[in-house]
Amino acid sequence: MKKMFEIFITIIYFGFALILAGISFCILWWSTNEVLYAVDNYIGKDKFILVMLQSVSTTIISIAILDIAKYFIEEEVFRNKELREVKEARRTLTKIMTIIAIAVSVEGLVYIFKAGTKDVTLLIYPSALILTAIFAIIGLGIYQKLTHNLEETKEVSWKQNIMKS
Repeated sequence: MKKMFEIFITIIYFGFALILAGISFCILWWSTNEVLYAVDNYIGKDKFILVMLQSVSTTIISIAILDIAKYFIEEEVFRNKELREVKEARRTLTKIMTIIAIAVSVEGLVYIFKAGTKDVTLLIYPSALILTAIFAIIGLGIYQKLTHNLEETKEVSWKQNIMKS
């Protein structure tokens, strides 16, 4: 029964990964079409720059979604779901959080450009996005430091156990 349940869950993860990959490619397709439309129908310098910045933002979001789909397939479909090393978890979380921080930063940049052309009082939301990205990076750095220390502690204790044997 347990084996059937694991197979069922693996199929579900695979299905969700395929759906996420499809969504990622749809976002990328839409973004590319927006840029091509802007190039074909010269829409003016200001609007063109906004379209390009928005396309960069949506492309980064698309990559983040695709990366999460890849993670599902690698970790939940192909790999054994037993206990994993701290180093693997740290690497995966670092990659995902970095992509999120980049996406939030780019989104903040897009909104700063939009707000700067309209009204300076609208800069509060984009500034909050940039600060959120900064705090995400700082939090990631703290997480990296703490888990790196944990990794070193586990490695030292592992080497000590070998020496005792």
